[in-house]
Amino acid sequence: MNGAESLLRSLVNSGVDTCFANPGTSEMHFVAALDRVNGMRAVLGLFEGVVTGMGDGYARMAEKPPVTLLHLGPGLANGLANLHNARRASSPIVNVVGDHATYHAQYDAPLASDIVGFARPVSAWVHSSTSALTVGADAARAVQVARQAPGQIATLILPADVAWLEANSAAEALPVVEASRVADSTISDIAQTLRTAQSTGARVAILMRGAPLRGEGLQAAGKIAAATGARLLCDTFAPRLERGAQRVVVERLPYFAEQLVDSLASVDHLILVGAKPPVSFFAYPGKESWCTAPHTKIHYLAHAHEDGVGALEALVEALGARKTPVSVADLQLPDEPTGRVDQYSIGKIVARYLPANAIISDESATNGLGPALALATAQPHDVLSLTGGSIGQGLPVAGGAAVACPDRKVICLHGDGGAMYTVQSLWTQARENLDVTTVIFSNRAYAILQVELSRTGAKDLMAEGDTKALSMFDLSNPDIDWVKMAEAMGVEAVRVSTLEDFSSAFQSAMKQQGPRLIEVLL
Repeated sequence: MNGAESLLRSLVNSGVDTCFANPGTSEMHFVAALDRVNGMRAVLGLFEGVVTGMGDGYARMAEKPPVTLLHLGPGLANGLANLHNARRASSPIVNVVGDHATYHAQYDAPLASDIVGFARPVSAWVHSSTSALTVGADAARAVQVARQAPGQIATLILPADVAWLEANSAAEALPVVEASRVADSTISDIAQTLRTAQSTGARVAILMRGAPLRGEGLQAAGKIAAATGARLLCDTFAPRLERGAQRVVVERLPYFAEQLVDSLASVDHLILVGAKPPVSFFAYPGKESWCTAPHTKIHYLAHAHEDGVGALEALVEALGARKTPVSVADLQLPDEPTGRVDQYSIGKIVARYLPANAIISDESATNGLGPALALATAQPHDVLSLTGGSIGQGLPVAGGAAVACPDRKVICLHGDGGAMYTVQSLWTQARENLDVTTVIFSNRAYAILQVELSRTGAKDLMAEGDTKALSMFDLSNPDIDWVKMAEAMGVEAVRVSTLEDFSSAFQSAMKQQGPRLIEVLL
C-alpha cells in the first residue's frame, strides 16, 4: 500500500464515496489507486471549475462531502470561483490538491506556487501531508473538518512522493462534530419576544438559512408562523430550499438593495436562524448597504454552526404550538401559456410539466423571476441557488446534484453568459449519462450588467453613440450556437423560438432519461 492508496481507503472509511477530478502528473498515483480501492466513484471534469462546482452540487444534495482532485496550485486556482460559491453555501467538501514531491520544491519548477495561499480564502482547514505514514490520518481529519456544522471546505495538499511512498495502513473515520445545541435561555428569550410582539402588534420576520429550509425545519417554522403571525424569509440565494406544493411557503428576499430595504422596512424584530443580517450585494451611489431598518431589533435564535432545526422545534414547544396546523402551498399548475416567449411564459411551462421531487439548479439571472413565481405552486422540488454570486455555477451544480440523486430529475435554468464559464459540464453530463435538462435563456447578452450600468450611475457618464462600453455586455457577433456546442459534447439539444416548440421539447425531456439541452431564443 502506498500513500495514495492509504489516502483513498481512509476517505472511503470516512464515508466519502465520490471523487470529482481533473488530475495531472502529480496526482498519477492517486489515479492509479482508484482501481485498487473499492467504493470510490470517479467523475472526470474537463475544467477545475466544473470539478469544484459539481462537488458543491453533490454536497448540497447528498449532505456529505465528496472529494475533489485538483492539479497543483494553478488547478486549484481554476476551481476557486466555485469553491467560493461552495463556501457561501456551507457545502462540505474535501479538496485533495497534488503538489510537487517534497524534495523537488527547492528547484522552483514552472508549476510551483503558493498552494496554501490559494486555498486559505475558501478553506476552513488547510494541511500539507508530509509522510505516507500519516496521510491516511490526515484524510480522516479533513473529512471530520468538512462535516463540521454547518459544512466546511477542507483542503489537503498531497506531495507526489507522499503519494508514491510506502504506507502501512489506512485510517478509520473520526467522530462527526455535531451542530451545537442552542441554549434554553435563548429559546425562552425568543419565545417571549414573539409573545410580546403578538400582544403589541409589532411585526416579526424569521430569516432562515441552511437545514431549516427543508424537512422538519420548515415544518417547525411553519408552526411558529401560524401561531405568531411571523413572516418566514430566506436569502435571495439560499443554498437549498424546498418549494412547491405541500411545502411551507418561505418568502425569498429581493436582490436589489432598494427593494430589499422596502421589503424589510416594516419589520420590528428580525430573528435569524443560521442566517446573517441582510446586506446589499453591491454598493451603489446613494443607496443603503445595510438593508435592515434602523428601528429593527435583530435576534439570533441560532448561528450557522448551531442546530437551527432543533432550535425551531424547541421554539415550537416553548410557544405551545406543537399542534398548530401548518399552512402549505396548494398544487396549482399554470395553464399552457400562449403568445410571447419570455421568462414568464417559459416559467409557466416548466412549472406545468415539472415532475415531483425534481431538483432545480438556478442560474437564470435576469430571467429568474418568471420561473420562480410559476414554480411556487408546482410539484414539490428543491432549488439550488447561486450562493456566492460567482457565475458559472449552474451547470456543474446540476451535474453534481444528479450524481448525488440519480433517481431525481434535475433541471438547470441558466443564462447564456454564465453558462459559458463552465460549458465543459455538458461533456461530463454526457459521459456519466446524468439526468439533467438544461434550459438556456439565450438573450445573447450579459443582461444583468446592462441593468447594473444604470444602477451604478455609470450610464450617466456615457454619451449617445458610445458603443465600446455597450459591447462589453453583448454576446452576439458571433452568436453562440448552443445546439452545436452541446451536440459536440454528446448532449442532445434543440433550439426553440416559440412556446409550442419549447413545451414540446421540455415535455419530451421530462419523459426521458439522460442529458438534454434546450436553447430558448429570447
